[in-house]
Amino acid sequence: MKIGIIGAGHIGGTLTRRLTALGHDVAVANSRGPETLADLAAATGAHAVTPREAARGRDVVIVTIPEKSIPDLPKDLFSGVSDKTVVVDTGNYYPQRDGRIDAIEAGMPESQWVSQQLGRPVVKAFNNIRAQHLMELGRRAGDTHRVALPVAGDDPAARAVVRRLIDELGFDAVDAGGLDESWRQQPGTPVYATDLDIAGVRRALSEARRERPPELRARAGSATTAATSSTSRRESEGPRP
Repeated sequence: MKIGIIGAGHIGGTLTRRLTALGHDVAVANSRGPETLADLAAATGAHAVTPREAARGRDVVIVTIPEKSIPDLPKDLFSGVSDKTVVVDTGNYYPQRDGRIDAIEAGMPESQWVSQQLGRPVVKAFNNIRAQHLMELGRRAGDTHRVALPVAGDDPAARAVVRRLIDELGFDAVDAGGLDESWRQQPGTPVYATDLDIAGVRRALSEARRERPPELRARAGSATTAATSSTSRRESEGPRP
């Protein structure tokens, strides 16, 4: 499969390493230019490219950068990209890092906001697992210690593609429903960074409460980030549990 990864931080770098090891054709990009990814490319066989290049001619594009960096994505990132390309959002909103995003503070699920900014449907996945665990905890199917990951998105076919990738990586995938339910796997919920099995993930999703914990809300009077407009197009973060 041809996979583009936009963001080479903890999750982006880990996915680059894991997916190339599985034989996928991976193109990886960051905000600083392909030349800064030479070591990662040499170590993995991935192609170091620009974000625009990472989005083109790919079966899957994984966006894994901070919410606050969304305004920096090229406005034409997905221009001319096939509607069949599956876009994955691994991001999490941390107001202490990202500034205040009014729509999310008002209750919009983070990945719905990301989808709105990108102008593309997205599948939310890989946001609730630590990078080290994503690298080390993969197990064969049927292993009683296999960790499960939730997958949310509005297109069942796109969710199925991501679920297959998760299985290849050595994890079970739990269908978490539409993107409007993706708040159930955001920071502060029972499934976040807990390495549960299938039954545990399903239980945690059902026990989630929509209200954000106080420590994950922007402080009263805090500055609104430039990324808050619900009409402009932006991007998302690679998870930091």
